[in-house]
Amino acid sequence: KSLHSFIPQKEKQTKMTMTTMMKQLAILASTITLTTSLIPSSPQQQTRRAIASIKNAISAAKEENRPCRFYLDYLIPLPIETKAEDIDPWPGGLAQMYPYAEDILKEILEGVVDEPAGPCSGQVISEPDCCGFFIQESSVSPKNDVAAILFPGVDQLENIQQINDMVGPSRPLLLFNKQFQRPADFGFFKKQTSQKEIFDTYTYSFAFQEFACRGEDTKLTFEYPNWSSCVICDEDVDVGQKEIKLLDLQSVRPSYEELEAKINEVLPEPLWMRKMGEAGEKGFKFQRG
Repeated sequence: KSLHSFIPQKEKQTKMTMTTMMKQLAILASTITLTTSLIPSSPQQQTRRAIASIKNAISAAKEENRPCRFYLDYLIPLPIETKAEDIDPWPGGLAQMYPYAEDILKEILEGVVDEPAGPCSGQVISEPDCCGFFIQESSVSPKNDVAAILFPGVDQLENIQQINDMVGPSRPLLLFNKQFQRPADFGFFKKQTSQKEIFDTYTYSFAFQEFACRGEDTKLTFEYPNWSSCVICDEDVDVGQKEIKLLDLQSVRPSYEELEAKINEVLPEPLWMRKMGEAGEKGFKFQRG
């Protein structure tokens, strides 16, 4: 049964355009290109690396006869009009992010499906929660379709269950930038259900996460089957941005404590002290020629 029956029927393209063909070739090339950096250097590279990782995760799940259920954490690039002094680059929250994320997710799904049957289709599940459901159909077989839920939150547990049953265990279902972290987020009465339906079933297919750890700009990347970690140092404007590797590749997401301990080892001086040292040696930035 086609997943397309879940959404209103739309006019389908019968021929793949040259643009789509070029996009597919670019995606194929990305899967055989060696990566030289720990983190994606651009939104385009993040998308290419996400597609490659998701395809690997899907292949492994099918080989191991596991349900094709995956998290996808994508770092959505800031709007081009964002200024350095903006306190919140997304004042509109998920509603502002939604159109950007929708385009990104459609491109990813189109890349994951080897022979897509026309454009990716979607519908809004919850307008107040800014949650949507998307399908990329395959021209080869409905078994190769890939579906995704965009911005699923705690109020979409029943929707996730419904879509999960409809998709079936063999067809991939992605949770794109989920808005929950733990079973407790669902509340006391739905905690056990969420544990069974989501946390015991879903695994990562790709992730690019950033946060502050000991005040450092820390990045985590999951590309199947491993997590990598690094900090970004850019306090020296003459040297530019540097990636400093932290932990070795590992299959389990590193904890905050593990990252903090490694940062203390590789960067014993905190960021503020390094900046003061640079100012003492080279003067303040506004004083330099």
